[in-house]
Amino acid sequence: MKISELAKQSSVPAPTIKYYIREGLLPEGTRTAPTQAEYDESHMRRLRVIRALIESGVSIAETRRMVETLDDPPAQPHLLLGAAHAAVTPPVDETLDLTAAARLAAGLGWEPEKCDDAVLCGVARALQGLEKAGFSVPDEVMPVYLESIRRIADAEIAGVPTDSVESAVSYVVLGSVLAEPLLLALRRVAQQVSSAERFSGPAS
Repeated sequence: MKISELAKQSSVPAPTIKYYIREGLLPEGTRTAPTQAEYDESHMRRLRVIRALIESGVSIAETRRMVETLDDPPAQPHLLLGAAHAAVTPPVDETLDLTAAARLAAGLGWEPEKCDDAVLCGVARALQGLEKAGFSVPDEVMPVYLESIRRIADAEIAGVPTDSVESAVSYVVLGSVLAEPLLLALRRVAQQVSSAERFSGPAS
């Protein structure tokens, strides 16, 4: 298909598609003339991934790292997950004290060398933000966080497809990014339901 057909079928404007090609997000089509190229279903699938990532708030640079993972995935599935996280996780901050984060993460089964330092830094940043605000998660709530998060993670990892590298990569890359807003939104729904059940008076 020509770029105009690709734009129509994907609902992505042709100038945007050309921009993605220039930025290295989308492979070039097969040249049929000096100013024309043919595109196929692989371009359509990649466009869906790119749009999903960008519309969820992932930057162009982060999206580029994501699609590089799609094009050149690590040999081991565990390393694939690390590569997907690395694309959207701020780099390690050597000034952060990771002691409290490590102690908390141990409740998830964390041990040294078991996960990337960058994700542990993310825990440390979150704890630092809570401390600066003068807020701490209640002692009776934190174990619930850990148990629930571990159950979610176990279910997600159990769902990683094993039929092909491409399907595994897509599941991990998209699931690492796109499911997080859903988790946050569901948490807010659950909080409001729980609050209504606890604090609302009996129906009149």
